[in-house]
Amino acid sequence: MENLKCLFTNFPWDILLFCLILGLLIWWLLSRMLTKLKDRIAELEERNVFLESELEACRKKNIRNGMPDTKELEGWKDKVLKLQEELDQCKKSRSAVGASAVVPVAALAEEPVKKDDLKVVEGIGPKIESLCHAAGIYTFSDLANTSTETLKDILVNAGSRYQMHDPTTWPKQAALARDSKWDELKSWQDELNKGRE
Repeated sequence: MENLKCLFTNFPWDILLFCLILGLLIWWLLSRMLTKLKDRIAELEERNVFLESELEACRKKNIRNGMPDTKELEGWKDKVLKLQEELDQCKKSRSAVGASAVVPVAALAEEPVKKDDLKVVEGIGPKIESLCHAAGIYTFSDLANTSTETLKDILVNAGSRYQMHDPTTWPKQAALARDSKWDELKSWQDELNKGRE
Protein backbone atom coordinates (compact mmCIF):
# COMPACT_ATOMS: atom_id res chain seq x y z
CA MET A 1 0.00 0.00 0.00
CA GLU A 2 2.78 2.32 0.80
CA ASN A 3 4.28 1.54 -2.61
CA LEU A 4 1.13 2.74 -4.30
CA LYS A 5 1.03 5.83 -2.16
CA CYS A 6 4.68 6.53 -2.99
CA LEU A 7 3.97 5.97 -6.67
CA PHE A 8 1.11 8.46 -6.73
CA THR A 9 2.93 11.10 -4.72
CA ASN A 10 6.33 10.87 -6.38
CA PHE A 11 5.20 10.13 -9.98
CA PRO A 12 5.86 13.01 -12.46
CA TRP A 13 2.24 13.55 -13.45
CA ASP A 14 2.99 16.88 -15.07
CA ILE A 15 5.44 15.27 -17.52
CA LEU A 16 2.97 12.52 -18.33
CA LEU A 17 0.20 15.05 -18.88
CA PHE A 18 2.46 17.20 -21.12
CA CYS A 19 3.47 14.16 -23.21
CA LEU A 20 -0.15 13.07 -23.51
CA ILE A 21 -1.30 16.51 -24.66
CA LEU A 22 1.62 16.76 -27.09
CA GLY A 23 0.82 13.32 -28.52
CA LEU A 24 -2.85 14.23 -28.94
CA LEU A 25 -1.91 17.47 -30.69
CA ILE A 26 0.44 15.66 -33.08
CA TRP A 27 -2.21 13.00 -33.74
CA TRP A 28 -4.81 15.72 -34.46
CA LEU A 29 -2.49 17.59 -36.86
CA LEU A 30 -1.50 14.41 -38.69
CA SER A 31 -5.11 13.25 -39.04
CA ARG A 32 -6.10 16.67 -40.33
CA MET A 33 -3.28 16.66 -42.89
CA LEU A 34 -4.17 13.13 -43.98
CA THR A 35 -7.82 14.12 -44.40
CA LYS A 36 -6.83 17.08 -46.58
CA LEU A 37 -4.49 14.86 -48.56
CA LYS A 38 -7.21 12.25 -49.08
CA ASP A 39 -9.65 14.97 -50.19
CA ARG A 40 -7.09 16.34 -52.66
CA ILE A 41 -6.38 12.84 -54.01
CA ALA A 42 -10.11 12.21 -54.43
CA GLU A 43 -10.51 15.56 -56.20
CA LEU A 44 -7.63 14.78 -58.55
CA GLU A 45 -9.02 11.32 -59.28
CA GLU A 46 -12.41 12.84 -60.14
CA ARG A 47 -10.70 15.39 -62.40
CA ASN A 48 -8.71 12.62 -64.07
CA VAL A 49 -11.87 10.58 -64.70
CA PHE A 50 -13.59 13.67 -66.11
CA LEU A 51 -10.67 14.48 -68.43
CA GLU A 52 -10.44 10.89 -69.62
CA SER A 53 -14.16 10.88 -70.43
CA GLU A 54 -13.77 14.20 -72.28
CA LEU A 55 -10.83 12.82 -74.24
CA GLU A 56 -12.78 9.71 -75.16
CA ALA A 57 -15.76 11.83 -76.23
CA CYS A 58 -13.47 13.97 -78.41
CA ARG A 59 -11.96 10.88 -79.99
CA LYS A 60 -15.41 9.47 -80.75
CA LYS A 61 -16.55 12.82 -82.13
CA ASN A 62 -13.44 13.10 -84.33
CA ILE A 63 -13.93 9.56 -85.62
CA ARG A 64 -17.58 10.33 -86.41
CA ASN A 65 -16.56 13.53 -88.20
CA GLY A 66 -13.98 11.70 -90.24
CA MET A 67 -10.98 12.94 -88.27
CA PRO A 68 -8.10 10.48 -88.12
CA ASP A 69 -7.01 8.77 -84.97
CA THR A 70 -3.35 8.48 -83.95
CA LYS A 71 -2.83 5.22 -85.88
CA GLU A 72 -4.09 6.86 -89.06
CA LEU A 73 -1.84 9.88 -88.45
CA GLU A 74 1.19 7.59 -88.17
CA GLY A 75 0.16 5.97 -91.46
CA TRP A 76 -0.12 9.40 -93.04
CA LYS A 77 3.35 10.33 -91.81
CA ASP A 78 4.71 7.25 -93.60
CA LYS A 79 2.86 8.24 -96.78
CA VAL A 80 4.22 11.79 -96.55
CA LEU A 81 7.77 10.48 -96.13
CA LYS A 82 7.36 8.17 -99.15
CA LEU A 83 5.97 11.01 -101.25
CA GLN A 84 8.83 13.26 -100.15
CA GLU A 85 11.33 10.59 -101.22
CA GLU A 86 9.59 10.27 -104.59
CA LEU A 87 9.66 14.04 -105.02
CA ASP A 88 13.38 14.14 -104.24
CA GLN A 89 14.05 11.36 -106.74
CA CYS A 90 11.97 13.16 -109.34
CA LYS A 91 13.96 16.37 -108.79
CA LYS A 92 17.24 14.47 -109.12
CA SER A 93 16.14 12.76 -112.32
CA ARG A 94 14.88 16.06 -113.74
CA SER A 95 18.20 17.73 -113.06
CA ALA A 96 20.01 14.78 -114.65
CA VAL A 97 17.84 14.97 -117.79
CA GLY A 98 18.49 18.65 -118.28
CA ALA A 99 16.83 20.97 -115.84
CA SER A 100 18.62 23.91 -117.43
CA ALA A 101 16.07 23.85 -120.24
CA VAL A 102 13.23 24.18 -117.72
CA VAL A 103 12.50 27.70 -116.47
CA PRO A 104 12.04 27.64 -112.70
CA VAL A 105 8.66 28.83 -111.45
CA ALA A 106 10.33 31.21 -109.03
CA ALA A 107 11.94 33.05 -111.96
CA LEU A 108 8.51 33.65 -113.47
CA ALA A 109 7.12 35.14 -110.26
CA GLU A 110 7.53 38.82 -109.53
CA GLU A 111 10.48 39.75 -107.41
CA PRO A 112 9.19 40.59 -103.91
CA VAL A 113 9.30 44.25 -102.96
CA LYS A 114 12.06 45.01 -100.48
CA LYS A 115 10.61 46.91 -97.55
CA ASP A 116 12.55 48.95 -95.02
CA ASP A 117 11.26 49.54 -91.53
CA LEU A 118 9.95 53.07 -92.04
CA LYS A 119 9.11 53.27 -88.34
CA VAL A 120 12.81 54.05 -87.79
CA VAL A 121 11.93 57.57 -88.93
CA GLU A 122 10.74 59.53 -85.93
CA GLY A 123 7.10 60.53 -86.40
CA ILE A 124 6.15 57.42 -88.40
CA GLY A 125 4.27 54.68 -86.57
CA PRO A 126 2.74 51.43 -87.82
CA LYS A 127 -0.39 53.10 -89.24
CA ILE A 128 1.48 55.82 -91.09
CA GLU A 129 3.90 53.18 -92.38
CA SER A 130 0.94 51.28 -93.84
CA LEU A 131 -0.27 54.53 -95.47
CA CYS A 132 3.18 54.95 -97.03
CA HIS A 133 3.08 51.36 -98.30
CA ALA A 134 -0.34 52.00 -99.83
CA ALA A 135 1.15 55.02 -101.63
CA GLY A 136 4.04 52.91 -102.98
CA ILE A 137 6.67 54.10 -100.49
CA TYR A 138 8.45 50.98 -99.24
CA THR A 139 12.09 51.89 -98.69
CA PHE A 140 14.13 54.66 -97.10
CA SER A 141 15.14 55.68 -100.61
CA ASP A 142 11.49 55.98 -101.68
CA LEU A 143 10.74 58.10 -98.63
CA ALA A 144 13.85 60.28 -99.12
CA ASN A 145 12.80 60.97 -102.72
CA THR A 146 9.21 61.86 -101.77
CA SER A 147 8.42 65.53 -101.36
CA THR A 148 7.04 66.91 -98.14
CA GLU A 149 3.92 68.09 -100.02
CA THR A 150 3.24 64.56 -101.26
CA LEU A 151 3.59 63.20 -97.73
CA LYS A 152 1.23 65.89 -96.44
CA ASP A 153 -1.30 64.95 -99.13
CA ILE A 154 -1.09 61.29 -98.07
CA LEU A 155 -1.80 62.29 -94.47
CA VAL A 156 -4.66 64.64 -95.43
CA ASN A 157 -6.29 61.97 -97.61
CA ALA A 158 -6.02 59.44 -94.74
CA GLY A 159 -8.30 61.50 -92.52
CA SER A 160 -8.33 64.16 -89.87
CA ARG A 161 -6.52 62.07 -87.25
CA TYR A 162 -3.36 62.02 -89.41
CA GLN A 163 -3.33 65.74 -90.24
CA MET A 164 -1.63 66.64 -86.96
CA HIS A 165 1.60 64.88 -88.07
CA ASP A 166 4.34 66.96 -89.63
CA PRO A 167 6.33 65.08 -92.32
CA THR A 168 8.83 67.91 -92.89
CA THR A 169 11.85 66.01 -91.53
CA TRP A 170 10.87 62.54 -92.78
CA PRO A 171 12.69 62.66 -96.14
CA LYS A 172 15.90 63.91 -94.47
CA GLN A 173 15.70 61.21 -91.79
CA ALA A 174 15.05 58.59 -94.46
CA ALA A 175 18.07 59.82 -96.45
CA LEU A 176 20.29 59.36 -93.38
CA ALA A 177 18.86 55.86 -92.86
CA ARG A 178 19.31 55.03 -96.56
CA ASP A 179 22.95 56.08 -96.35
CA SER A 180 23.41 54.06 -93.09
CA LYS A 181 24.32 57.16 -91.10
CA TRP A 182 22.73 55.72 -87.97
CA ASP A 183 24.72 57.71 -85.40
CA GLU A 184 23.94 61.00 -87.12
CA LEU A 185 20.27 60.00 -87.44
CA LYS A 186 20.07 59.06 -83.75
CA SER A 187 21.65 62.29 -82.55
CA TRP A 188 19.31 64.34 -84.76
CA GLN A 189 16.28 62.38 -83.57
CA ASP A 190 17.25 63.15 -79.98
CA GLU A 191 16.81 66.84 -80.84
CA LEU A 192 13.47 66.31 -82.63
CA ASN A 193 10.07 66.37 -80.93
CA LYS A 194 7.87 63.66 -82.50
CA GLY A 195 9.56 64.20 -85.83
CA ARG A 196 9.37 67.99 -85.68
CA GLU A 197 12.34 70.32 -85.48
